[in-house]
Amino acid sequence: MKKVIFDCDNTMGVTDCDVDDGLALIYLLGKGVDIGGITTTYGNSDIETVYANTSKMLKELGRSDIPLLKGCANRYNLKSEAADFIVETVHAHKGNISILATGSLTNLYAAYNLDNAIFDQVSEVVLMGGITQELIINGKVLDELNFACDPVAAACILKNARNLSIITGNNCLNAFFTDQEFKSRLGASDRPIGHYISQKCSYWFENMMARFNLEGFHNWDVVAVAYFVNPSLFEDAPTNVTPNLEKLQRGLITHSTKQGELSNRINIPIIHNLTTFTDDVYEAWLNFDLSK
Repeated sequence: MKKVIFDCDNTMGVTDCDVDDGLALIYLLGKGVDIGGITTTYGNSDIETVYANTSKMLKELGRSDIPLLKGCANRYNLKSEAADFIVETVHAHKGNISILATGSLTNLYAAYNLDNAIFDQVSEVVLMGGITQELIINGKVLDELNFACDPVAAACILKNARNLSIITGNNCLNAFFTDQEFKSRLGASDRPIGHYISQKCSYWFENMMARFNLEGFHNWDVVAVAYFVNPSLFEDAPTNVTPNLEKLQRGLITHSTKQGELSNRINIPIIHNLTTFTDDVYEAWLNFDLSK
């Protein structure tokens, strides 16, 4: 079983804030993944809101046993208990722990500054973030909100991480979860976790309708955790990238095109079969026993 540090900006249940980090956490729990710790970062909201919300959610799920660490408040402050925890935990499990990050990358950058060899000691790094082209939802351009939060951190990870896979915003567009299916699969379920998820996420469907006239939402971060747990659901797409700080301010990942240009080989996976992927996600959510 894979052991992972989950670095996230979970705001599931916070008014006007995204739900996907919380859904990603429940997916990991439903799959029985060994979560070595959760480090909170900013992005969907400020660090205090994210930390408090994640602490509350762990209590609601009966999983307060999972270590929870508060991360860097912004990209200009690289000292945090989260960065220290990442370094200490990786050292304790060299070669047998992964990092899964679904928010801004400041905590990972801060850990790298504490130990420049940190990425040589993890088995893999999986990120949700970045775009390879303009991200358009129902005719509206959507800003990239993970890599762009801290482009310096993003550039560092792109340059130095080994066995790196990135689920981009563009590759998440197919992971669209409709209001109708959400209600039929979760709200109508006799599993307590189904009702919990349905109730916690109801406001987000209203938000998506108001903002984008959509009867559903794109399940960004869940795509990343699904790849981490079950890569057979995806088609690998390895490519060379060269970090460009200016473009990363917009979250744009730059492919390496010039021979001899300094680059890093990364993987940008694509969902192989949308139906199989969607079934796997709902199955994982409903597999978590909230009654314990």
